[in-house]
Amino acid sequence: MKKSILTKREREVFNLLIINNTTTDIAKKLKISEKTVRNHISNVMQKLDVKSRAVAVVELLKMDELSL
Repeated sequence: MKKSILTKREREVFNLLIINNTTTDIAKKLKISEKTVRNHISNVMQKLDVKSRAVAVVELLKMDELSL
């Protein structure tokens, strides 16, 4: 089994993001601040070397890190 590039929390954030949750929704559901949600998203974008959330989602789907 391959090692995921995402932490458990990053995966939780992106799974909520792909089902159309806002940063505010995600923060409330995970009981963390909006800033923390944005940090998780930003960290993933840096890991993937991409400039947008949408491109990060596409790349994660291609890598089988996320599924719809």
